[in-house]
Amino acid sequence: MPKISPDLLSVLRCPVTGSTLVQEGEELVSTAAGQSGEKLRYAIEDGIPLLLPPELVSAANAASSDQHDGGPGAAAAGSAAPRPASAE
Repeated sequence: MPKISPDLLSVLRCPVTGSTLVQEGEELVSTAAGQSGEKLRYAIEDGIPLLLPPELVSAANAASSDQHDGGPGAAAAGSAAPRPASAE
């Protein structure tokens, strides 16, 4: 279980409530309850806290899968327009 350093925890805040976060196992948990009345939980993956509000987690997962299967914009990513020559 990756342990988040106390220095990092001292500056991290819940993106929804603005409250401090505490580590509980593989998650960071807000110290204040959200609108639902429950404390918000954020996963830690490979030692990196994923501080996305719950409503954005599914959107982020969908965007991540688009990157891996050649989703929207994959062909355009490598086709940058050439820079014009500078007139000196």
